[in-house]
Amino acid sequence: FARVLGEGNLGLGEAFMDGDVTVERGEMWQFLTTLLRGKIDRAVRGDWRASLAVLRVQAANLFRRHQWRQVQQHYDLGDDLFESFLDSSMTYSCGYAKTPTDTLEEMQFNKLDRICRKLDIKPGDRVLDIGCGFGGLLTHAARHYGATGVGITTSKRHCEGGNARIVRDGLSNAIHLELRDHRSLEGKGGFDKVVSVGMMEHLPRVEYNRYFRGISNALEPHGTALVHVIGCTTTSNAHDPFIQKYIFPGSGQVRLSELAIQVERHAMAVRDVENMRPHYGYTAKHWLEAFRANWPTLDAKRYDDRFARMWEYYLHASIAGGFASDGALFQVLFMKDYTSDMPLVRI
Repeated sequence: FARVLGEGNLGLGEAFMDGDVTVERGEMWQFLTTLLRGKIDRAVRGDWRASLAVLRVQAANLFRRHQWRQVQQHYDLGDDLFESFLDSSMTYSCGYAKTPTDTLEEMQFNKLDRICRKLDIKPGDRVLDIGCGFGGLLTHAARHYGATGVGITTSKRHCEGGNARIVRDGLSNAIHLELRDHRSLEGKGGFDKVVSVGMMEHLPRVEYNRYFRGISNALEPHGTALVHVIGCTTTSNAHDPFIQKYIFPGSGQVRLSELAIQVERHAMAVRDVENMRPHYGYTAKHWLEAFRANWPTLDAKRYDDRFARMWEYYLHASIAGGFASDGALFQVLFMKDYTSDMPLVRI
């Protein structure tokens, strides 16, 4: 209890990993959702006796907390782990649920299709995908909308695996992936549409300007772009210590104001903004169910029991965050020419 009280989600997550906390009825994500909806952090800050107890525990744990910040734990994660819980397109980002009973495959298809429709991709459009993963979005745009294009990624595994999938699907004449990042986008124009899904949250804030400059440089004068990113709806961006230590070191949650100012700064115009936060809860629920079902098939030497509890807790926290946190999942659609025609009805 002292560990949870003093270190919040990190303490609870590590206690869950160590088997000191178990859920006998219901699910951990339901407990976390209850804490979020009850604004337990504010309740503790508002009670001086509780705050004093927290300070005592934090003081006792000061050295240990400093230590984990200096030495972050890393796991050599392979494709087998992600194949155990992702859909067939290997899309590792929030899907879109038209109904609460949609399958993961349906949710990811819905998400990819809505992005293509939001961008109004037409046959012959040249599309750039920044942070393309295995190329699922480009494949969808080529197969269903007749697009051509390029995906860029900093992952050699994603680049090689994605290009192999593109060849397998018979689309190599239309699309391909390249091993490079947003800093390589120094040219002018060349793309009718630019899209970036689940990439910006991994950039340090000092890179935001160059990231949007690259998008603007890549777009033709008539071009349209969409950024899909995990964000927050608060003025401050308090990084979750469990996620920072075990899952995504150095990641952040982007504020809508930061997105808007970058679009304005690079002479583009916002066309549509959507907060899809609840969809992340439904997506992560599917991921958790698939991970549990397929966990026995993974190599126990590479992924031990403590790793399994760590990954499960991460998915529980993602579900709760999708349903009840101050986080967000923004899709921001913007265009190079503010005089371009805009549809009367949003997608």
